Amino acid sequence: MFRSRSAASFGALVLLVSLTACTGGGETNPAPTAAESPLGLGLDAEAMLAEYDIVAPTDVKDLIEELQSQPLAERPAGLMASVRVDELLLSSGDDEVGVPIPTDDFHLSVAPYLDDTHDCFYHSLTTCVGELADEELQVTITDDANNEVLLDETVTTFENGFFDVWLPAGRDLTMRIDDGENTAEVPVGTGADDPTCVTTVQLS
Repeated sequence: MFRSRSAASFGALVLLVSLTACTGGGETNPAPTAAESPLGLGLDAEAMLAEYDIVAPTDVKDLIEELQSQPLAERPAGLMASVRVDELLLSSGDDEVGVPIPTDDFHLSVAPYLDDTHDCFYHSLTTCVGELADEELQVTITDDANNEVLLDETVTTFENGFFDVWLPAGRDLTMRIDDGENTAEVPVGTGADDPTCVTTVQLS
């Protein structure tokens, strides 16, 4: 379970570490596009994953789910996997490769909390850790433009305290989360400038 460090003498350091951990290193330059391969992720991406004994699935959505659901103790040290709006950015050492995400889709990772949280913008599948692991939540997501309910189901957070949803790109939405005792309702967006990581939802 994540516990934030509040000592004043470490405040700046903790903020820097939190931002770096959740943005995949704060890269600003686009990674090279993955070369074509029969498996669909790209030869470069598959080779990088093979270095960590990860058998690449055929789809970027399956890869995101696989990395997100890994037990914390089994997560590969040295591999960063940062979910951007348009790609999954994989990096290992000085090597980077981007695996495109379908343009009509937006991947959102959410870590609700009761007491402790951290800053995040681009979700890191391999390093981000939230407070509420293995927590059952009722989640409802509604389109603000037409009140269409895009999601209304029970989800369980992964061991890292996050749950994931795939949403239509380019929408303004409202998300409601209920843990049975506490609730929260927040706006979320799926546009080009919106975060792929939400850690600001405090259940109360």
